[in-house]
Amino acid sequence: MKRPYKVLSIVGARPQFIKMALVSEALKSERPILREVSIHTGQHYDYRMSGLFFKELRLSSPDYCLGIGSGPHGAQTGKMLAGIEKILLKECPELVLVYGDTNTTLAGALAAAKLSIPIAHVEAGLRSYNWNMPEEVNRVITDRISTLFFCPTRHAVQSLAKEGIQRNVYQVGDVMIDMIRRFESVAERRSSILKRLGLSPRSYYLATLHRPINVDEAVTLKPLLSLFKKLDYPVIFPVHPRTRKQISRMQIAPSPSLKLMEPLGYHDMILLEKYARAILTDSGGVQKEAYYFQVPCLTFRKETEWIETVRSGWNRLVGSDLRRVPRFLQALPRGTTLNHLFGNGNASQKIARRIRIFLEKGAVKKWKE
Repeated sequence: MKRPYKVLSIVGARPQFIKMALVSEALKSERPILREVSIHTGQHYDYRMSGLFFKELRLSSPDYCLGIGSGPHGAQTGKMLAGIEKILLKECPELVLVYGDTNTTLAGALAAAKLSIPIAHVEAGLRSYNWNMPEEVNRVITDRISTLFFCPTRHAVQSLAKEGIQRNVYQVGDVMIDMIRRFESVAERRSSILKRLGLSPRSYYLATLHRPINVDEAVTLKPLLSLFKKLDYPVIFPVHPRTRKQISRMQIAPSPSLKLMEPLGYHDMILLEKYARAILTDSGGVQKEAYYFQVPCLTFRKETEWIETVRSGWNRLVGSDLRRVPRFLQALPRGTTLNHLFGNGNASQKIARRIRIFLEKGAVKKWKE
């Protein structure tokens, strides 16, 4: 019997574990034609940012763990590139699958491109057009060297077309929204987060901050946290490890109106999102999840790659003008939620099917020969 086509999936950060969960399940359904091998670079290495997610999302343990950890962008990406290359040479996959826009994404794509291995990019075509964001650099370069492009929205397809990328481009929907659809009822049964925190629906704001522009300097982080303390409802703030280091270094004290917490598991987090009065964030994924739950969202950025959430009316870009925040929260954004905007819940199946068709057509024979 002919050996299966080997797909090597590369992840390393919390959002990528979420995206990978259903795609891996879909790849398994394509057995014996496809076989998945996985690498965890260790970009997120804290248990609450990594191990807990593998457990809650029922992900199989990765085949390879590089344990890279944190560090400057160049050093971190370089270590990943070297480690991934060794595994690619050992495994000789027919295709490399990368997710999103992290340093793990870029390192995986570069390692594959150097070895002439086709690359499939999940979340292709997203653009913020802000080149000061490392994520923008990562996603644009990854798209330049990819072979298959799995776009979550029509806007992402159009963005690729503007750059001359139109071959092997597929609008499949968003795998993170598919995950919420799958796990929302599970979270309702398993999570007691509201009870543990003594919260009732719509009686709190939920905050997440992790981008360097907001958390790396006291001149930006301190005003944000001071604002949170003064809002009309308490703010629940699960703190990213990067942000936690800065809060500790700056000696910023919590208050009764600002509850600082360790990062939460997937079930707890989506339940807090679902029942929040509003969400205050700089995260791309959280913007989409707020949209899904029809929870007003204020995004502490000047731009977003998820422009659909703004156009719908559910999301407002605050930028650096914090004076607008209380006024926005007095008249919370309300909008229209289109159930099909991020797909119909079957993005992962579409991705796995397109990968199978691509490989069965013999598109990788040249480099293998």
